[in-house]
Formats: sequence, C-alpha cells, structure tokens
Amino acid sequence: MKKGAFITGTDTGVGKTYFTAFWTLSLKKAGVQAFPLKPISTGDRSDAKILRQSVNSSLSLHEINPVHFEPPLAPWAACRAMGRIFPLEKLRNHLAGLRSKYPGPFLIEGVGGWRVPLDRNYGVREWAREMGYPVVVVARAGLGTLNHILLSVDSILRSKLKVSGIVVNLHQARDDEATRSNPKLIEELTGLPVFTLASGATPSDKLPSWLRIRG
Repeated sequence: MKKGAFITGTDTGVGKTYFTAFWTLSLKKAGVQAFPLKPISTGDRSDAKILRQSVNSSLSLHEINPVHFEPPLAPWAACRAMGRIFPLEKLRNHLAGLRSKYPGPFLIEGVGGWRVPLDRNYGVREWAREMGYPVVVVARAGLGTLNHILLSVDSILRSKLKVSGIVVNLHQARDDEATRSNPKLIEELTGLPVFTLASGATPSDKLPSWLRIRG
C-alpha cells in the first residue's frame, strides 16, 4: 500500500481541512508532494476547494471530492433525504484509480467524526479500516475535548488501526485554562504525541517527526 494517512475528527467542524491543507503545504516545503483528498462531502464543496488550492489545482475538484451530497447532513441522512444509496463501489474504484495514477502519499480527510454513518452498516470507521492508513485525530482545544478525544482514540484502537497522533486546533479557541492545559493532559492520558496547531499557522518544514511522511 502506498504511504498516507487518514485524518478524522472528534466532531464536525473541528478543523480537519484547515489541518490537512496546512500539512500538505508543510510537506511541500519539506520536498514531499502529498495528495490531499476529501472523498466525501455534504453541503457545499468548500473543503475540497481549499485542498485543491493547497496543491495549486494539480488535482481536479472531482479527483479530490468524487462523492458529494447537497443536503448538509451526515452522508447516510443525505442519502435518505435524496432517495439514494451511498455509492460505496464508486468511492472504492475512484480511490483505487488515484492510487494507481499518483505516487502518494495520500492525506485522506474523512467526513465529520469517526463514527459518522455512510449507510446503515458502514461508516467512517469501517471505511478507514478498509483503507488501512494510520489515523490522525483532529480535535478542538477547549473544554469538553478530552472526552471526545478519548472516546475517538479508544474506538480507533479497537478497530486495529494505528493512531499516529492528535492535532489540537487552536483556531477560534478561547484563551482559557482548559485550552492551555489540555494538550499536556491529552499526551498524558493517551500516550500519543500532540501537535498544537495555532490559528493562522504558517506552513513549515519543521514538523514533528510523526507528521513527516516521506514520498
């Protein structure tokens, strides 16, 4: 399998795309051309467009985001609202085609959180397990995030997947004691490395070792 990572979140709107674009640009500065993908989206396609900008449009919007639903709902809820079945084979074939076309590494951003359903019996968890990449968890910084992180990490590990580390996103975070103390507590509670991503962070080739994917 070609190198890559699966980026999930403790919830929707925690900054997965913000981090994935930052990671893509940082790897580029380090001489690695990564391929960021947002294979599933709902609502608008702004996340996929941001990822396309991070690679200077070298990937088409369809390559980055082959499965899109207009209702801003979880994919299974969107499918039900539209009277459709989730196109799992289309998703699988599309990703297999990209992996045969491009060298990787692939940064695959999930949709919503770790347990979001794609259909009744198949969700983000099952999809990530099928892909087989190590998982990076993106989380909010403030109060409440410890519970969400621990639940997500527990579920990922039970799925027999590796958790590479946790990204604590400071974008729009309150400057309070929870935000300041959580990164260290997360490291202590999980035994995993934590990368604190500042709001407006400038991409850099000085990434921690666990985020240095080689081409």
